[in-house]
Amino acid sequence: MKNILIFTIFTTLFTACKLSDQAHDEHVHDAKLQLTAYSNAMELFAETDPFVIGINAGILAHFTWLDNFNPLDSSEVTVSLIIGKEVVSQKLSEAVRPGIYKFDIEPKVQGEGKLIFDIQSKKGNTQLIVNNIRVYEDEHEAHHTAEKIVVSETNTTVFTKEQSWKIEFETKNPSVQPFGQVIKTTAQILSSQGDELIVTAKAAGVVIFTKDNILEGKTVSNGQTLFTINSNGLASENTSVQYMETKNNYLKATAEYERAKELAKDKIVSAKDLLITKTAYENAKTNFDNMNRNFSASGQSIKSPVSGYVKQVFVQNGQSVAAGQALVSVSQNKTLQLRADVQQKYAPVLGQIKSANIRLLNDNQTYSLEQLNGKLISFGKSANNDNYLIPVIFQIDNKAGFVSGGFADIFITTITNNQAITIPNTSLIEEQGLFFVFVQVHPELFEKREVKTGGTDGLNTEIKSGITGNDRIVTKGAMMIKLAQATGTLDAHSGHVH
Repeated sequence: MKNILIFTIFTTLFTACKLSDQAHDEHVHDAKLQLTAYSNAMELFAETDPFVIGINAGILAHFTWLDNFNPLDSSEVTVSLIIGKEVVSQKLSEAVRPGIYKFDIEPKVQGEGKLIFDIQSKKGNTQLIVNNIRVYEDEHEAHHTAEKIVVSETNTTVFTKEQSWKIEFETKNPSVQPFGQVIKTTAQILSSQGDELIVTAKAAGVVIFTKDNILEGKTVSNGQTLFTINSNGLASENTSVQYMETKNNYLKATAEYERAKELAKDKIVSAKDLLITKTAYENAKTNFDNMNRNFSASGQSIKSPVSGYVKQVFVQNGQSVAAGQALVSVSQNKTLQLRADVQQKYAPVLGQIKSANIRLLNDNQTYSLEQLNGKLISFGKSANNDNYLIPVIFQIDNKAGFVSGGFADIFITTITNNQAITIPNTSLIEEQGLFFVFVQVHPELFEKREVKTGGTDGLNTEIKSGITGNDRIVTKGAMMIKLAQATGTLDAHSGHVH
């Protein structure tokens, strides 16, 4: 009975150990290598079986364009495993799914080499190289070695390539660049001098609108009649009377000159009298032409001097106006000025202004001064009694729908020799007053990491600590990774599923 009990215990332990070994072997054989490589144009992320002589290794490769982070379209891709002088290759003309290619490579020799991916696409030829590829002789050793390659999964989130291809997504290394003092303030948007013209009355009278009512915002063309100023009924400065007098004088002078020319042919009129008649005619013609350009029997015609839009109307229909009074302002809205008033403490650095970034308040879009073909025009050298701030004025092209008279946030940057790590503002995630970024572990695994921030110029933010210039971070799509982390639908241990 005792012997039977001992045999039963031994058999149970042996079976348990055997099952444990089988489970361990199965776990080992699930080991995958994650490979990442970059060229100037493309990103490669591949999951592959460990490489063993005489055994097919499956390679699931994902190809992403770096200019838009979209998947590689249908292209011809060749993978080559090179160990010394031994080369094993496979060429595929079609993807399993957009951007995804599945290769099978059977190594022939043991040793260390490299994988080369050659892509022939509509954009040209691209090559991606993965170095330090090891081919093993023993399958068990290969899988155990692959298992020991530990990928840190602390505070990480899985975000697959298929997910990133469906959204606006981007990863890149932080920039190390000069980052000086930034002056943040509010700027008023104004029309540039010469871009806005005020039309005035050339004579006194009553304003009569044309049949097309002149309203603020209405588009007008060069030479288009905007108003008529009628001075009929005025005791003095009656332009209608002046117009008719000038016209009659011109007609009379014309008739006398024509008559004098005919009489001069027969020597009835002397050359002196002809010259006097001609001079009177030319003076009358000059006066009439001048009057006729802007006036008629019905009054003075007020025309637009440029093509643009009506910015502001200063008069009403039927209103009496004096000569020189402003009637309407017409703006071309091509170039604008940004007037920013800064505190006096920034006066020492105003001479070091390098550029500026402008953020619209209505859509929260930020533009660099270079994008708007802008430049610094001037900055104040002193303050005045009415305003103790110092003005800084920029000129920009109106490429982004700026509204004259409105306001925008402006970040004025200065020249410096101090180098700093900077990242786009779109990289930052704020939680309870702390800032985080997602650092790429590999192209489908991202670590959430806290960073200490410095100043911002509206587009980029200085990073004091938390990342280095060698870390690759998510610059677009960080919020979607945060949502994926919050939902917890994907597990970092679940492996890649296709």
